[in-house]
Amino acid sequence: MEKIPLTRAGHAALNDELKKLKSVERPAVIRAIAEAREHGDLSENAEYHAARERQSFIEGRVKELEGILGLAEVVDTSKLSGAVKFGARVTVIDEDTDEEKTYQIVGEPEADIERGLLNIKSPLARALIGKEEGDSVEVRTPGGEKSYEIASIEYS
Repeated sequence: MEKIPLTRAGHAALNDELKKLKSVERPAVIRAIAEAREHGDLSENAEYHAARERQSFIEGRVKELEGILGLAEVVDTSKLSGAVKFGARVTVIDEDTDEEKTYQIVGEPEADIERGLLNIKSPLARALIGKEEGDSVEVRTPGGEKSYEIASIEYS
């Protein structure tokens, strides 16, 4: 199977989520199911059905996280430099609006555009990979073509 690249921070966050699900969420939902069972008839017991649904979600997420972490390849970005690579924190300037944004290129499981964590498989990240400071990149977006200039590249 293909390795899943993760930053140290992303790996730690996923590991923390897995630990919380196993040590806090799972026992809590088991208690909730037991409590709901004590109320009698399960066919019309909304608390029981909600707790079972929550348990199903937790178990699915635990399996998903274990799979991701089992295939994870943690990339130490502090040893990287130069052109844009996985883990780079890239500041780009929209050439049309002069709007400046900073993104870190991360693995798919840790991507969160709201927090500036850009999925390595996204069109913008793919366009940035291999480019240097001062380069311009063209990106096809749902809203049309966008041009960005790379203002800075940092690794931490």
